[in-house]
Amino acid sequence: MAADKVILAYSGGLDTSCILKWLLEQQYEVICVMADVGQKEDFEAARQKALKIGAQQVVVADVKESFVQHYIWPAIQMGLVYEERYLLGTSLARPCISVALVEAAKQHGAKYLAHGATGKGNDQVRFELSAYALQPDLKIIAPWRDVEFCRRFQGRQDLIAYAQAHGIEVTAKPATPWSTDANMLHISYESGVLEDPNIVAPSSLYELTLDPLTQAPQRATRVCIHFEHGLPTSVEDAANKRVYNTPLEMLTFLNELGGSYGIGRIDIVENRYVGLKSRGVYETPGGTILRAAHQDLEVFSLDREVLRTKQLLRDRMSDYVYNGFWFSPEALYVRRCIELAEQQVSGQVTIELLPGYCRVIARKAADAVGSLYNKQLVSMDEHGGYVPQDAGGFIAINAVRIREHVRAFGPYPTYK
Repeated sequence: MAADKVILAYSGGLDTSCILKWLLEQQYEVICVMADVGQKEDFEAARQKALKIGAQQVVVADVKESFVQHYIWPAIQMGLVYEERYLLGTSLARPCISVALVEAAKQHGAKYLAHGATGKGNDQVRFELSAYALQPDLKIIAPWRDVEFCRRFQGRQDLIAYAQAHGIEVTAKPATPWSTDANMLHISYESGVLEDPNIVAPSSLYELTLDPLTQAPQRATRVCIHFEHGLPTSVEDAANKRVYNTPLEMLTFLNELGGSYGIGRIDIVENRYVGLKSRGVYETPGGTILRAAHQDLEVFSLDREVLRTKQLLRDRMSDYVYNGFWFSPEALYVRRCIELAEQQVSGQVTIELLPGYCRVIARKAADAVGSLYNKQLVSMDEHGGYVPQDAGGFIAINAVRIREHVRAFGPYPTYK
């Protein structure tokens, strides 16, 4: 009888290399799929390693362009940020990777999809919900939820020993066993020594950014970012006037420049969807710059109440993406609503980069006539159609409820 085919989401790292061997022990025929989302990876070496372990085939899916254009750029347009800090680098990559996995499953007639996501994490939810949305009849193999697998392997130390016993080369060592996930938007680090939130992350951990205190340039530089309907359309390097026009070029340039200034490092404890708190260290240089520029242009361009409503929808969408619901009716609905607001967000923003951070220093609407910023109206040198006396009535009406509260309950407490 022919063995059942399994599509394994393969990274070439410790977990998926050991899971590949374990699946073969379970008598599955394994086809590994590696999604190139911009991580610095020797895909040929990883392919050879998987074939050496016993994979029947290794597919490398180049999805960088799709990842930036169809996932990262919409996230910038929507202003997505989870719990006010995390720019969702891993969360956004999972639905993109899932598309490649499901396409491979259809192409090879596989009815099983396997992944190396931990049973305590978010990625298991993201991969599986995306897979079910794209191909509802797929069956999932999640080794880190398998009773026998979990009895055999408690964690990464057991996997390292298993890999060594079977001649599987891995980069993780007992001395530095943190887990890394990289793509075009960010690099994340978790587990190992990072599981103690009071231990400072080793300086040797960072791969995408230089130390802003000791390695970054001490002179400022500037970039000008152009947006149309909330989407980045070009980036100009003010130092040499070079312009980058494609999404992949823009993000690559901003990652390199922002990384050289140590921009985009965060060290946080976040709330996982499954109910646990986890510590993660992230580097997101280009995304941090783009978000700062987009956020400034939004405040500049949008009506105040539209902006407030959009911010509420942004937070809901950030939760949907973090929790694995990119492909869901609620996410589609919220995205369409935000896109409607973003029709007014067009213009350019000038960003200054300094060691460790960036700041907006100028902005301009694409169409000055259509801008809500009215220089004449807001000027301190002329009335410009604004009637100062009207403010007295405005204040009086707003004071009615304050006065009534004092009448009913007495004066507000003061502190000296």
